[in-house]
Order: sequence, then structure tokens, then C-alpha cells
Amino acid sequence: MLRACRPRQWTKNLLVLTAPIVGGVALDPRALVTMVVAVVAFTLAASGIYLVNDAIDVEVDRAHPTKRRRPVASGALSIRDAWTGAAILLPAALVLSALLDWQLLVVVAVYEAVQLWYCLGMKHEPVIELVSVASGFLLRAIAGGVATHVALSQWFLIAAGFGSLFMAGGKRYAEMRSSETTGEPGRPVLARYTSSYLRFVWTLSAGVLVTTYSLWAFAIRDATSNEWSVISIVPFVMALLRYAVDVDSGAAGEPEEVVLHDRVLLALGAAWAACLIGSVYL
Repeated sequence: MLRACRPRQWTKNLLVLTAPIVGGVALDPRALVTMVVAVVAFTLAASGIYLVNDAIDVEVDRAHPTKRRRPVASGALSIRDAWTGAAILLPAALVLSALLDWQLLVVVAVYEAVQLWYCLGMKHEPVIELVSVASGFLLRAIAGGVATHVALSQWFLIAAGFGSLFMAGGKRYAEMRSSETTGEPGRPVLARYTSSYLRFVWTLSAGVLVTTYSLWAFAIRDATSNEWSVISIVPFVMALLRYAVDVDSGAAGEPEEVVLHDRVLLALGAAWAACLIGSVYL
């Protein structure tokens, strides 16, 4: 059951911490507890969605060269147990969110609704499925702000939105490149895309992301009167370009795997985070 919940992908839920950290409330004890609870709520919700997805796609996954090793597809976890787990985790995420803040409840409920919609058929609709995947990243970033009552600026929201689309578009592009290289079957929706279209999506997203992040960094500089947020643009862009190398080579089908196994990317990410945190707390 634990493996079916895909603990390696729980790293995505750290996006919940972004707004509180940048908002300058991360050191407040009450905000810290709130941040942890929000991360746990999204972890429960995401795990429930993974179980639903695996239960619905069990036959397709069994024909896939790597997904057939997943617990449900391999038979290590029964379909009934997967549905039971989802029936516990999804409501639990809503209850935990409701105990914390009604706004967080709305965000988690929207996340679950969109992802269930994705699992039940929208994963086969081009563009719509891209936006559905991207919304998962964006809603995590929004959740941290609403849970800790940190105002989310327009630049933060735009950067988070297009950053999410960059991750989703890059994931699909990498999957297509990998499928073309290995000859292994990919997800059905890839047949309705072209490499040039997916390249356009993540190139457009990267351009908007860099622009809006830079504007946001200068806005932080004006508010805090130090230069660390502006300096953060350098490692941010370098990390983006480094990640794009993996996307273009077809190695970014699982973004969390790329991030965790690329030491240079981790170092750039740490430098970026240090600069951004320094702009708020120094």
C-alpha cells in the first residue's frame, strides 16, 4: 500500500512551503505547524489519487514495460484494496484541511476534483490533460499561501502557473522523446501531440516563467531593500536551463527523479533557495 502511494512523488508537496517561506512567516511557530499540516493534507490527497489512477488503469499498466511493476498492476496490491485506500485517504485530506482552514479545504477539494476528473477520462484529452497536470503543481503553491494567510502577488501566481505548465509540458515532451528512442509504447494521449508542439509549450512556459520570476524578484527587492532576490535570478535561470537539458534528452518523464539524482541541479536549487530566503530573512 505504501509503495502504491508513491512516496518518491511526495517531494512535490514541498511546493506548499513556497509561499509561507517567501512571505516571511516560516519561522512563526503557528505558521510552521500550519505548513506541516498543509503538506500532510496534500500528501494524503495525492496518495489517494495515485491509488485511484492505478486501480482504473490496471490493465493498461500491465501492458507497460515499467508501470507493470506497480503494486496494483503486478498484483501485489488488490484493486479492491486500492479503492479502499483511496476511499480513506481522499476524505481524510479534506477533513484535515477543514480542521485547519476553510480556504485550504477549498484548494484541496479542487485539487481532488480536478485529479479525479483527470483519472476518469480527461487524461486522454490533449491540452486539457496538460492543464490538469499543471494545476496539481499550482494548487500546491497556492495552498501554502491560503493556509498561512500569506497574500499571493500577481507575479507569484503567474510564475507558479507557468512554472507548473513548464513541468507538465516538459514531462510529456520527455515521455515522447523516450518513446521514440526506445520504441516502447507511451501514454495514449501522446499520439495526439507532436514533438514540435510539446517543445513549443514548454519553451513558451519557460520564457514566461523567467520573465515573471524576474519581475517578482525585483518586486521583493523593492519591498525588502536588499539585493538577494535579484541575485537569485542567476541560479534560478541556470537551474531551469539545466533541467531543460534533461527534458530535451527525454530523461524528465518523472521530474522528481531528475531533481533528486542530478547533483548539479540540486546545488543550483540550493543556491537559488538560499538567495531567495536571504532576501526575506536577512
